[in-house]
Amino acid sequence: MTNDTICALATAPGGAIGIIRISGPHAIPAISAILAYRDNDNSFPDKPRFLSSIADKDGTIIDEALINIFHAPHSYTGEDCVEISCHASSYILNKVMEMLVQNGCRTALPGEFTQRAFLNGKMDLSQAEAVADLIASRNKATHQVTINQLRGGISSELARLREQLLHLTTLLELELDFSDHEDLEFANRSELFNLAETIKEHIGRLIQTFETGQALKQGIPVAIIGKTNVGKSTLLNRLLKDDRAIVSDIHGTTRDTIEDTIDINGIQFRFIDTAGLRQTDDKIEKIGIERTYAAISRARIVLWLFDKMPTEEEVKDITERTNGKKLIPILNKVDLNVNIPQESISNLQFLRISAKHDTVLTALENAIYEAANIPALSDSDIIVTNARHYEALCNAQESLLHVIDSLRTELSAELIAEDLRLVLSYLGEITGGTITSQETLNNIFSHFCVGK
Repeated sequence: MTNDTICALATAPGGAIGIIRISGPHAIPAISAILAYRDNDNSFPDKPRFLSSIADKDGTIIDEALINIFHAPHSYTGEDCVEISCHASSYILNKVMEMLVQNGCRTALPGEFTQRAFLNGKMDLSQAEAVADLIASRNKATHQVTINQLRGGISSELARLREQLLHLTTLLELELDFSDHEDLEFANRSELFNLAETIKEHIGRLIQTFETGQALKQGIPVAIIGKTNVGKSTLLNRLLKDDRAIVSDIHGTTRDTIEDTIDINGIQFRFIDTAGLRQTDDKIEKIGIERTYAAISRARIVLWLFDKMPTEEEVKDITERTNGKKLIPILNKVDLNVNIPQESISNLQFLRISAKHDTVLTALENAIYEAANIPALSDSDIIVTNARHYEALCNAQESLLHVIDSLRTELSAELIAEDLRLVLSYLGEITGGTITSQETLNNIFSHFCVGK
């Protein structure tokens, strides 16, 4: 851990207020050097929050600011910290940053404040990573999952598992110390086997949540497909409540996929408008149609739009191409197709809409939400959203399977203990208990924004 003092702008441009953060042993002297305000005895104010003028070395007033002081260890980073709330003029903010650097600070690297919080024991690694996810959360579901992780949900869960395994690992290690006594067993093999099975199932359940976690974090992909000129782009614009896609009566107007996201009942969906499906000699349009098929393969939900009843051959083709996806057939332009009865297509129920005239598409949005099949989430639910966590859990589960196999075949305590150590190590990687490589930490925190 370095002993220098860092500073950074912690707010995005464009607002009325800009916040500059300082952390490190020189934080209070650095802010003291640029304040024009002093108590009656000309000393630094002995209060956690106060208003003050900020002035350069020539005494020129730069701004009136609110100063918040956080003494170590009662701060975000565990170090002495200062937050300066200035007016958000780019000149003011740049000038204050320049003055702080002149008085012993250096500009912080991306994620360096949170990295210091981790290194100073203010949070574990999974909580630190949740900070970046919380900033990036764009809907209720991802916010809820991330808040639970930030509050230590997954950390507490893994701590319980590691504590149970550590107890039995210690007993196995003790057996190795008394290896001269072949009949001596400190760790009950039956108890260890049952515990290993229980923890394996628990880790397996966490691994299974990763698909849901990725869907919540990245948005559930929804492809809108159909022939040319059936209203796919109009439907996308209606769902997005924005003219995102070009709408035209000319066949083949959409020649490439267009993506955007919307929020439905707190879940983010990533919609993909695709090129119309038809026979064509246009090389560019053919490329767009190939990308339509690629979009189908990436999607979890497929909206199949048509403006007249499809043939049995068309139904067969689409159902085969969307095998394994949730397919929602939709009859569009019902204002022009009033004589088409409400019925099913080859046992596929379809919705009836007018993408052009319906101002509310509630029934379709509800169908999309139900097709996502996202379980109801509570504040206590643990959902794995981080690929690094997922990989560590998979490795831990694999090592745990080796433990179980070794117990079944009655292998030596030494081999069992080695696999248990691996399980503990992999679980520790998630919370940072076994990470010592500075390169690994730098890679994790480099994706954070500056000032956090």
